[in-house]
Amino acid sequence: MDLTAAADHWLDTPLGAAVLERETRLLQEELADVVGFELLQLGRWGDSAALCSGARTQHRTLIAPDANGPRSIRAQLDALPIATGSVEAALLPHTLEHADRPQHLLREVDRVLVADGNVIICAFSPWGPWGARHFVARGNFPPHAARMMSERRTRDWLSLLGFEVVSARRYLFAPPWTQRMVGLREDSWLERQGPMLAAPLAGAYLIKARKRVQAVTPIRRAWTARPVIVGGAPEPTTRQAA
Repeated sequence: MDLTAAADHWLDTPLGAAVLERETRLLQEELADVVGFELLQLGRWGDSAALCSGARTQHRTLIAPDANGPRSIRAQLDALPIATGSVEAALLPHTLEHADRPQHLLREVDRVLVADGNVIICAFSPWGPWGARHFVARGNFPPHAARMMSERRTRDWLSLLGFEVVSARRYLFAPPWTQRMVGLREDSWLERQGPMLAAPLAGAYLIKARKRVQAVTPIRRAWTARPVIVGGAPEPTTRQAA
């Protein structure tokens, strides 16, 4: 079973479905101010239409090696068939966790985004109960996650590319072995109080970052009070000397 199929199977379980429902609600809130022509979802994760439904872009397109259906492009994520500077936003729902070259993928995102474009990243955290279960399962939990990357590392990569983090959300404070998914609901006590009481123990995080554009300051000519004569002052003529 490949990673994508393993993710699909896990998202059909009660635990996976609860995670997907929580993330869909979070993304609806974070994408509400994303406007423009195009939003790209890079990598399959659940229902793409539902995940991107909060964005106010004219088009929402899924790109993945095994993408199919309307508004989807089948392509490798580290070589996006998208023109430079043509996309307003990019969504990476747990995509970096199984990308062969996550840093290269982020560089591709930077390339295709317009000035002030947004990238939204969902990722599982290596700390807390979720990270502990990933470690005990030797990387097989969640099944698609080849690695778990800390929020700090993700922020560092974004900073190196010139992105500015404008929003960060931490969620999944209920342990991943719970038999009841009530603790993962948005209105549960753990999800409401977790960010204030136990932020480092969150099972996942969402980062929204904006592509910064360096302003070019024109260099003005430095004017002097007196004209500068190259080669020194001219010699006086015979009439002037007299």
